[in-house]
Amino acid sequence: MENKEHMHMPGAAPQPDVPFPQYPQSEALAHQIKCPLFPHLKPVTLCTIAPFVHYGLNEAQATSYRHAMEEVAAMAYLMGMGIDPHLAYYTVESWEINEKFY
Repeated sequence: MENKEHMHMPGAAPQPDVPFPQYPQSEALAHQIKCPLFPHLKPVTLCTIAPFVHYGLNEAQATSYRHAMEEVAAMAYLMGMGIDPHLAYYTVESWEINEKFY
């Protein structure tokens, strides 16, 4: 198993066993943070995910928002595991039969 100690980041990071807050609580919590967390990651993160957001919005028109979000989330998860974005896309697409995961 991979050692993830180097991934520990101090600050107001959510705990794994605590559910993510939903809107509007998430907005209220975000405003309590006085400065953005990891601002140097913002540009590269938004540029990396932009094609996947675009893909997901188009996919939702042909399928459903739930399915599109599952696809994009799975692709993002695989990229977070170190898989190349193109391979992440093809991997998730290979898991589908008639636009459904089985």
